[in-house]
Amino acid sequence: MSVMKKVVTGVFLFALAFSAKSQVMQQKAQWATISVPQLKCWTCKEKLEQYLLTEKGPNGDAGIVKWTIAMNTGTLKIQYVPDRITLDYIRVAINNAGFDADSTKAEPDAYKILPPLCKRATDGGGPQKGKPCNLPPDL
Repeated sequence: MSVMKKVVTGVFLFALAFSAKSQVMQQKAQWATISVPQLKCWTCKEKLEQYLLTEKGPNGDAGIVKWTIAMNTGTLKIQYVPDRITLDYIRVAINNAGFDADSTKAEPDAYKILPPLCKRATDGGGPQKGKPCNLPPDL
């Protein structure tokens, strides 16, 4: 192979690699807010976070980047990469953990095994009168 062919091949491979890398870099993470009305106490927060950690994947490569939970509003703010995971899939994952997400309902079998505090108020769940559960357990 001539030197010129090697140079052209090398430049082509470099351009191809650079193009692939720039496509990966274009996959920007987005934030979304999901209403999870049952997230009113630390028990429920920990339960959902454990489930989200498994959905995030062992290397964090499943598309979920990070999240924050606001127990006072019952919302989950989640950062995800849309090319790897969809918002609908995230809602289904939350449902599979036993929680309602936006307008989607919890998976019935997963909901049944939630602690009473994490169940819907209509089912007698949630914080009990005079016993706030949105304070950290160590307080």
